[in-house]
Amino acid sequence: MNYEVIGISVLWLFLFGYVIIASIDFGAGFFNAYSIVAKKQHILIKIIQRYLSPIWEVTNVFLVFFFVGIIGFFPKTAYYYGTTLLVPISIAIVLLAIRGAYYAFTTYGGLNDKFTFLYGITGLFIPASLSIVLTISEGGFIDERKSGLVLDYWKLFSSPLTWSIVVLSITAVLYISAVFLTWYAHQAGDEKATELLRRYALIWAGPAIITALGIIVELRSHNPLHFERLSAMWGLFLLSFLLFLGTIYLVWKRISYGSAFVLLVGQFFIAFFAYGVSHYPYLLYPYLSIYDSFTSEEMALALIIAFIAGLGLLLPSLYLLFRLFIFNKEYVRGNPKHDHT
Repeated sequence: MNYEVIGISVLWLFLFGYVIIASIDFGAGFFNAYSIVAKKQHILIKIIQRYLSPIWEVTNVFLVFFFVGIIGFFPKTAYYYGTTLLVPISIAIVLLAIRGAYYAFTTYGGLNDKFTFLYGITGLFIPASLSIVLTISEGGFIDERKSGLVLDYWKLFSSPLTWSIVVLSITAVLYISAVFLTWYAHQAGDEKATELLRRYALIWAGPAIITALGIIVELRSHNPLHFERLSAMWGLFLLSFLLFLGTIYLVWKRISYGSAFVLLVGQFFIAFFAYGVSHYPYLLYPYLSIYDSFTSEEMALALIIAFIAGLGLLLPSLYLLFRLFIFNKEYVRGNPKHDHT
């Protein structure tokens, strides 16, 4: 295995970690806001706030690692994506700032329902804006001219593929978050919150899997080469679908919410990496591949060592965080001695 493959594999792993952890965070914010509108805030507020309080600060660590790594390993991505994604990424940064302000006000001051609702909506807009990158990577939206790269916004936002990916990013966020929070509420012994979140998980499961299939259909006409490679990996996607069915079964029958979430992570892990492998070797089809934009071997080796070391620090830190807060029954059940919210 060469440095290019190792580099993109490490980055894809960090991106997957961000997808799972950020989805839980974004979905929790939306469910918190929706509970106000639906007059069910008294059911969810304690559970969601107990989850968000200790975890929100580490959510973006994975994203920072990914952005630093993608520029370090593949410097040309700064040219191809940096100029064309100026508007979408700027929007995402503003939305992230709003979320940061919410946490600050939660800790040091009062909040009104309007700000909480705004915070919840950002949880849907951020993944929608970031998912545009996946659409652009499929090619057909960027033109190379003498003046530089130009992103065709009309073509981008009128493409069914774009909206398929945007809708998937939203439904996946709500599905992942609902399944995890169902488990979390069950850990806390909160039956009302568990049942409500369980219902949300079952509601959003269908849209999530349907929109995922919709992307494959849209790729058939937009990028036939990628579609052929996806089709060749049907076995992995079938396994992912079976894990999806297993998750739904466990949630539906109330057998084991923890096992259901483990199956969910496995489902997304397989589908995420199958998608990445089928996209190989392109970072931006057809202009940019991992081979014609790679950094020097010395820099690559230094980055790989740094990222492995960073992962070695990050994983134990996450374990301690989850052990002390997320899976600490005294904390999630509101024992005053362990309540740090």
